[in-house]
Amino acid sequence: MAKQFSDIGLVGLAVMGQNLALNIADHGFQISVFNRTTEKTDKFVAENPGTPGGIVGTKSVKELVASIAKPRKIILLVQAGKGTDAVIDGLTPCLEKGDIVIDGGNALWTDTIRREKAYSDKGLRFIGSGVSGGEEGARFGPSLMPGGDYQAWLELKPVWEAIAAKVDPATGKPITGAAPGRPVSGGVPCTAYIGSNGAGHYVKMVHNGIEYGDMQMICEAYALMKGLLGMKPAEMSGVFTEWNKGILDSFLIEITADILRQRDPVTRKPFVDVVLDAAGQKGTGKWTSTNALDMGVPAPTIAEAVFARCLSAVKEERVAASKILRGPSKKYRGSKKALVAAIHDALYCSKICSYAQGFQLMRTGAQDYGWNLNFGEIAQIWRGGCIIRAAFLQKITEAFTRKPDLANLLLDPYFNRTFKAAQTNWRKVIALAAECGVPAPTFSASLAYYDGYRSARLPANLLQAQRDYFGAHTYERVDQPRGKFHHLDWPDPKRPQLDV
Repeated sequence: MAKQFSDIGLVGLAVMGQNLALNIADHGFQISVFNRTTEKTDKFVAENPGTPGGIVGTKSVKELVASIAKPRKIILLVQAGKGTDAVIDGLTPCLEKGDIVIDGGNALWTDTIRREKAYSDKGLRFIGSGVSGGEEGARFGPSLMPGGDYQAWLELKPVWEAIAAKVDPATGKPITGAAPGRPVSGGVPCTAYIGSNGAGHYVKMVHNGIEYGDMQMICEAYALMKGLLGMKPAEMSGVFTEWNKGILDSFLIEITADILRQRDPVTRKPFVDVVLDAAGQKGTGKWTSTNALDMGVPAPTIAEAVFARCLSAVKEERVAASKILRGPSKKYRGSKKALVAAIHDALYCSKICSYAQGFQLMRTGAQDYGWNLNFGEIAQIWRGGCIIRAAFLQKITEAFTRKPDLANLLLDPYFNRTFKAAQTNWRKVIALAAECGVPAPTFSASLAYYDGYRSARLPANLLQAQRDYFGAHTYERVDQPRGKFHHLDWPDPKRPQLDV
């Protein structure tokens, strides 16, 4: 029997909204739902009777608000940007002081900062929460990254901790086996308070940027096995399956193995061979790269992953160019087993660099926006539910546990040992890729980042001299304190100079 008032409400019944609502109801919370199209609401409620908590359909925003216990908690899962603002504008007049609105979409963090301030000024409360894991995660346990009013988080916490993915406290691995009406029990929930105003959505954005890097790096490993070794998809599937048993154990490696063994139901060819090589994107990787540029944080691996998608999208141009441009004729003649092992090491080293860039970006973002981000905890809540969930994240948590103010993951003893052991293979793979004409942009960018970060002196001294020469932009000296700038009165380049 339905309670008089629901525990929580939700606006937006696209696939993500439906799945999150079912997840909430499965955990015993009664949820009221509203969609702009009433028929969709009615159909959703009719198709899902008997959930432990119960689902209540409503036909208007006013009816939705009236059906929820005070202080109300209402989740928005609608189109980001103007779509979210439109829903907020319609919802706000119906709310009362202390009510909480939770934006679970992929919002730009600056929009969340603006919305949180506007709500605070009205005596209302706003939470921007990253929700990662796709449709499956929303249904059976996502990784949740809430930011905003802390007291509002404490009221939302019982729901968020209940519906979040869970990991085994001993192993750090996701607890699986959830099914409709039967959620997993026990374990550590993959959610935690991230910080004030837009912190949750900012961290979710960086998560997505890292995700771009992870996906592209896996694609480059696939391309190298195919291009240098001529391996077929089924054989590569076996390699990824084996990799998933070790340090590369992750959701993306697991699904890559599944994809590579899949047959196309129409042609019976390997499915991956009939998929067009033109990648789409929704913009969060671009946001991450743009923000890195704005803040002056080097994130070349993430940026190259975005550019790789952009290059893939110009399919017709690439087909035309392939008939004109020629690459090297060199072929790899060495051991297949040795090269597969080297590609494994190159993938892992590049992955470490990509995550190092993401965490550096979050550190700078926290400084700029006044957030107190717990990086070890962020890595923990990414261990389950989200797309980048991986065993490797436990190593990041341990690194920040050892040294919470760690400047860069590359400096952690574990990762330092990894580079010492694996960088020969990493360099070998990138050299082979260049010699044989196989593009490996994120592998190469990661190595350049590593070599640049470990260099006590870079050629930027020449660059600064150039800037001072043509634009009087000044330079600093190695024999003077940092922050003291100089300008050279450059002589006329046409007049011979004496070495005196």
